[in-house]
Amino acid sequence: MPRPRAGARPGRPRPPPPPAGQPPAGRAGAGAGPRARTGAGVVEGRTRADGISVFLGIPYAAPPVGALRFAPPAPPAAWDGVREAVSFGPTAPKVPYPPAFAALLTDPVIPGDGCLNVNVWTPDPTPGAGLPVMVWIHGGAHTRGSSAVPVYDGAAFARDGVVLVSFNFRLGVLGYGLFPDAPANRGMLDQIAALEWVRDNVSAFGGDPARVTLFGESAGAISIGALLAAPRAAGLFHRAVLQSGAPEALPRPRVRAIVRRMASLLKVEATAGAFTATPLPDLLAAQAAVLRRSGPLLGGPALGLVVDPDTLPVDPLDALTADTDPASDKIPLLFGWTTEEYRLWLAPTGGMRLLDRMGSLAVALARARTGKDRAAVQALRDALPGAGPAELAGQLFTDRLLRDPLRRLAAARRTAPSFLYEFAWCSGVPGLGACHALELGFVFDTLSVPEAASLAGPAAPQALADEMHAAWVRFATTGSPGWAPWNGDGPPKVFGGPEREWTEAPAATRPVLP
Repeated sequence: MPRPRAGARPGRPRPPPPPAGQPPAGRAGAGAGPRARTGAGVVEGRTRADGISVFLGIPYAAPPVGALRFAPPAPPAAWDGVREAVSFGPTAPKVPYPPAFAALLTDPVIPGDGCLNVNVWTPDPTPGAGLPVMVWIHGGAHTRGSSAVPVYDGAAFARDGVVLVSFNFRLGVLGYGLFPDAPANRGMLDQIAALEWVRDNVSAFGGDPARVTLFGESAGAISIGALLAAPRAAGLFHRAVLQSGAPEALPRPRVRAIVRRMASLLKVEATAGAFTATPLPDLLAAQAAVLRRSGPLLGGPALGLVVDPDTLPVDPLDALTADTDPASDKIPLLFGWTTEEYRLWLAPTGGMRLLDRMGSLAVALARARTGKDRAAVQALRDALPGAGPAELAGQLFTDRLLRDPLRRLAAARRTAPSFLYEFAWCSGVPGLGACHALELGFVFDTLSVPEAASLAGPAAPQALADEMHAAWVRFATTGSPGWAPWNGDGPPKVFGGPEREWTEAPAATRPVLP
């Protein structure tokens, strides 16, 4: 069967016209920057002083507004002439982080309707150059984040011979709210559309569509777990990196509860039709109100991926660890965690102090919430002598949310290799330790970006960034990050800390190690 032409998807509707009030996408008299021809038209980026070519804000789907607010992604409108691609496109609608987290996590807001856009950093925009490609999916609990976060600058990857692609997708209730009259998992459908754009267009930027490595952190890693299991994403990527996020699907009633509670606040029906007719600021305000008491450790209503017959037929972790031989088992994986993930969720809000004041009750509640037995708690005490209740409880939650499912995934794989890591370097910001998301500036080699210091502090070691970034590039280029695959025994590769003992035992009694 012949391969579809660039930008074409069999059975998709014709591109819609530009939304009313939007400026024309193309212009006839572009400047002298690098150009690339996509399926929708020619784009012109800019060349940095170091020779890296950057193309920003290229639409991969139509703006999700009006009737498209809760619809699957539609193809972008084509343009004549040359479209300027020198600044980030609009970010997806979202609400800001609470102040305690906003001080640590930069989250730019760029207004506009066309939030379904991609960015490309390339060392060689020659069509057919055949360079390895890495595609980044940002985190943010499926409700925040964007590709415009300064720490996610892709120049270091391009410097090292990789075409780096990042993109935005619908967030919150727009991307993950569950409705009776709209498709589920729209954020994931956006991600698949972006990966199809990469398949069809990345060769125009020097990339090889047959050498695509997907990587993401937190909700981005959770998304990759779903993409590994989603039939529609098959063949769109060939290696994957999951940073501090495990494959999961939320219970449908838990996600549906968000929509119902929002509808109650808004005094409308809990349908996509009613939510389409509601002004966007009102939707976001209601979402923020409903989610205020939810979080990774608190539980409660949440927004995220759900099992759905059309988009995600089976729970991703179950699919990836099944006795059958899933296609994803042939995809090399690199995944891991930070030593103290929980500190990002607890330290900024005073949660660590609160749990320490609660004493043994905090550990008992954590045990009940995570399903851990007394033997697991004792093993943790042995591994962390002197640890207080907050640290013990936090490690139990980290094990339940991340280490347990990722170890289960590693143990179930039979064909392609799995490479495990742990990031153990402690932030220079007091109280954060080796917390969730701390590794990002090291992976992207962007410690010099001012925003990186918000989480890492002012004196993060460049040598560690050199080591970690090189491992990610090596994995995308060769399929190995530079250490042995996990074979069911031995510790993960540790970045920024001493190697730790690894004890393998039955799941009910396995020691929980930091």
